[in-house]
Amino acid sequence: MRNLYAALNNTEALNNEKDHIMVTIRLHGTTRQITINAIIDSGATEDFIDKGFCSKYNIRTKQAKTIREVYLADGRPSAMGPIAHTAKVPMDIGSHRELAIFPVPKLPNHEVILGMPWLKQHSPRIDCGQGKITFESESGTTWCLKESPAVYAIPEDEAREENLKVEFGVAQSKKDQRIKVKKLDPQAKIPTRESAQAAGHDLYANQSKTIPARGQEVVRTGISITPPGGT
Repeated sequence: MRNLYAALNNTEALNNEKDHIMVTIRLHGTTRQITINAIIDSGATEDFIDKGFCSKYNIRTKQAKTIREVYLADGRPSAMGPIAHTAKVPMDIGSHRELAIFPVPKLPNHEVILGMPWLKQHSPRIDCGQGKITFESESGTTWCLKESPAVYAIPEDEAREENLKVEFGVAQSKKDQRIKVKKLDPQAKIPTRESAQAAGHDLYANQSKTIPARGQEVVRTGISITPPGGT
């Protein structure tokens, strides 16, 4: 079975970083609640949650009935790899609550993608100008709490910065083992993973410089990174 995820090229390249709609969600794992920012993507033929994210936060997964590959729109296999598991997890978006079911691939740049199945199920009214998302359909209000069914999107660079803090914010011991990333310049870009196979995150220059052959230069990134104490 093929899954044509047409928007994957744009998602990986992030050429228009601020064009995506990001919304804060809360997932109820087996041992804790996790707040993360998800991308709403009408170009995704399915909803997705990252395999590594599930493992890190103890979100229970189960074996899928069939293992299938994920393909790009041009027919090439995606780096997301074969999908062998699914996750069923309670999810809150503002006052809206639902039991979400996600295929579990390796996502290169996002933790959670809400694609066309989620959009068709809830038919939220999305005001891109105001960044406002309102749940109005019957299925969208069935699980809602008593508060307003509207939530607001957040800028993608801010959302990704928050997600990075969550990703590196798991305490590996009783001591604080978090890697702290701070923007020193509003135009700076936070580190990202450009592929699922990447061993780490890529840094981005915050200035233009010409470096001659065999030369060396200090290139500013516009961020500061503080490693855990004792490392």
